[in-house]
Amino acid sequence: MPDVTIKAADGGIFSAYLSLPKNVGAKVPGIVMMQQIFGVNSEMRGFTDDYAAKGYIAICPDLFWRIRPGVQLDPLDKESFPKAIAVARDLDHDKAVEDLKACVAFLRAHPACNGKVGTLGYCLGGETAYLMAVRSDADCNVGYFGVGIEKSLDEAANIKKPLLLHIPEQDRHVPAEAQAQIKAALAGRAELYAYPNADHAFNRVGSAAYNAEVTALANQRSDAFLRRYLGA
Repeated sequence: MPDVTIKAADGGIFSAYLSLPKNVGAKVPGIVMMQQIFGVNSEMRGFTDDYAAKGYIAICPDLFWRIRPGVQLDPLDKESFPKAIAVARDLDHDKAVEDLKACVAFLRAHPACNGKVGTLGYCLGGETAYLMAVRSDADCNVGYFGVGIEKSLDEAANIKKPLLLHIPEQDRHVPAEAQAQIKAALAGRAELYAYPNADHAFNRVGSAAYNAEVTALANQRSDAFLRRYLGA
């Protein structure tokens, strides 16, 4: 699918990968897919296409456009991680959330969308799923193995929309103490699923962390959650 351009709240222009469902004649819900630190790479484009195949209009914006536009790193290449960290550490998370809100508005105005829009993200996108639940009017939000959520738990009382988080308890990037803080602060405010034997990026095919059973279960839960709040 072609990339589209979206106007940011601060006046800039950024690109996003757009994927349409096969049944383009019917209005369907939208999903804003939220990237990991490796950019809008083939993995994220594939995830975006997967949700379009499920009947959504799906979009994945480049959140690194202010730092280094067009980042597409291979997470299975050991040299990619330090490169990704070097870009991600300069990300302004507040502006990233504003960009995601612009994407929600973009989808709602799209002729293929029925007005319902959710968000779904991994790693960095798992954190922004939480922030979108706190700060945006997206209809629902899903986060997988979010990194850094514990840093903004003071905003948890502001959760406005349904939030689902998948938490692998062996996450090498989220210490047990941080996981405990997240679970305590979000208990009763979000749907939380913990996976005792899963690591970060458990859905990355070809990686040492890949866990097909956990991936299938988490995706099943996500699909049910999205259907509940978006009606697909």
